[in-house]
Amino acid sequence: MSYQYVKEQQDYSDLASGRVFHSLPGHPAFPVRLASEIFQRCRAMRETIYKNSTRCILYDPCCGAAYHLSVLAHLHREHIQEIIASDVEEKAVALAKRNLELVSISGLDNRIAEISALSERYGKASHQEALRSAQILRSNSLAVAQKYPVTTRVFRANATEKKQVLSNIETASVDIVFTDVPYGQHSHWSGSEETYPIQAMLEVLMGVLSRASIVAIASDKQQKVSHDRYQRVEQFQIGKRRVVILKPI
Repeated sequence: MSYQYVKEQQDYSDLASGRVFHSLPGHPAFPVRLASEIFQRCRAMRETIYKNSTRCILYDPCCGAAYHLSVLAHLHREHIQEIIASDVEEKAVALAKRNLELVSISGLDNRIAEISALSERYGKASHQEALRSAQILRSNSLAVAQKYPVTTRVFRANATEKKQVLSNIETASVDIVFTDVPYGQHSHWSGSEETYPIQAMLEVLMGVLSRASIVAIASDKQQKVSHDRYQRVEQFQIGKRRVVILKPI
């Protein structure tokens, strides 16, 4: 896979998981560069296919700690109107709420105060680095946060359970779905009896997708990513991840 939008490797250390943003123990963070590339491909597809360049509502039904969603808000705030996140695990939902709070200036202020207290108490170099990163993120966000406010919402739901998802999201409102579904030793589908949970999730998503929507799913090669109500627009492999981008038909 060759990068089309993020062609050069950049310094994402201020956005690193576990520094300012909270990490979910035992779950590797989604790579920042890849997240940015996927989001920009989805946004470009909306513009090409639907002639729609409006700010999007972004949703992840398997959000984990919502790290990649929070990072995307900092990198592409001008293109995102709202971020919605859900997960079946209570711990993940709690961390997702904390990470998505960091999209706002007030959330960053609270995080800066929290890290400052830790730095004063323990005097660790890692706390000083985190504090500098938090201050940089705040400085970078300050100029654009007022012009491009991003609202966030997190709820607990099984991605394959239609009632749980549709009761929390307005019908035909989601423009981009970007999700890294459970796979490997660190995560797995929970509470679902479906033989093909991705297909079940895609069926549920039909109820919330807008008329100008794109769905990007990252998974391993073993999982089947297809549904007769979707058309595959693009697919690529990077490392152990396979990324499939679909549009509803």
